[in-house]
This record gives sequence, structure tokens and C-alpha cells, in this order.
Amino acid sequence: MTRTKEHLLPDPTSDSLRTLTETLSDLTDYLRAGPDPAQALALLAPLVDEDTGLPIQLADILCALARLLQDHPRVPSTTQVNDLIAELRTAARELADQHVLHYALDDLRALYGRAVVSEPRCRQCR
Repeated sequence: MTRTKEHLLPDPTSDSLRTLTETLSDLTDYLRAGPDPAQALALLAPLVDEDTGLPIQLADILCALARLLQDHPRVPSTTQVNDLIAELRTAARELADQHVLHYALDDLRALYGRAVVSEPRCRQCR
């Protein structure tokens, strides 16, 4: 994405990204605490959005890094570097394939909306 004058945002920092990962860790802890499933599904929806969710964003980030490394004049063009760039691109494709999580979440929301829990579940499933 090209940054235009109207859309300039501060560059990301290690601290801002650390805050992001801490927020995701907080979400994991919250889900482990057993919130209402409807609330949990609502919180996850933006994370697995098919166009802007984490799998797609991380795939785009890895592709951008691979392109940066391949085109940067100070990065040596060695077999080892080229292999690592290829690994980044492979990981990006695998992450992008996870966009289907969006549909799984939609299906879970639909099931949860219709579900009437009538039988107890095992302790690990609660």
C-alpha cells in the first residue's frame, strides 16, 4: 500500500508491535477463562476476516519482507539468502490459505445461534 500525504501514519515501532502481541496474548487468556461463546466469536471475527484478518496481514507482511530483502542493495544475493526468501514466500502462501478461518467462524456463529445445549460436556470441552 502506498502511503499518501492524507493517510500518513506513524511508522510502526517495536513497542507498538509488542503491545499488539500482548493484546493477542490477553485474548488467549480471556478465551481460556471461558467467556460466553457469542462474545468470543465476536472478538475473533476481525482477526480472521477473509480480507483483513491476521492470516492475510501476516502473509502480506512476509511477502513485503521477502521483496525488501530481495531488492535491497545491502542484502547479499547468495544461495542461503535466496533460500530464506523462498521460505518467507512459502510461509506467506500457507498463511494466506488460512483465510478460510473466516468461513469456519461464520459457521460456528450460525451453529451457536441455533444450538441449545441439552447435554453436559466433558470438563476439558467447557
